[in-house]
Amino acid sequence: MTAVLEIITGTMLVIGALFALVASIGIMRLKDVYMRMHAASKAGTLGSGVMLLALAVHAEDLGVVTRAVAGVVFFLLTAPISAHLLAKAAYAAGYRPCADTKHDALAGSVRPKAGK
Repeated sequence: MTAVLEIITGTMLVIGALFALVASIGIMRLKDVYMRMHAASKAGTLGSGVMLLALAVHAEDLGVVTRAVAGVVFFLLTAPISAHLLAKAAYAAGYRPCADTKHDALAGSVRPKAGK
């Protein structure tokens, strides 16, 4: 492997790790479940996707490259959908956005469970 590919791979790993770090800090520091979910789904997906692409750049085997790219596609297809469904379920269960939220788009359409 050439030095240029090693530098590219290392840079991509550091960038992916930084995005994963930002996601973990967001999970710990943000105010409500919706903000935390946003941090985890967006920054976490980008971080893991960039690290998988670094694996694809580093790997010399076509099978590894194919699986790494398939993993990135899988993350990009499933993370937004799962975050949306989890947020909608949390809202229906009675968790309301914090006071910093300016517009509650689900206020009239999703009914909370009885007793909350």
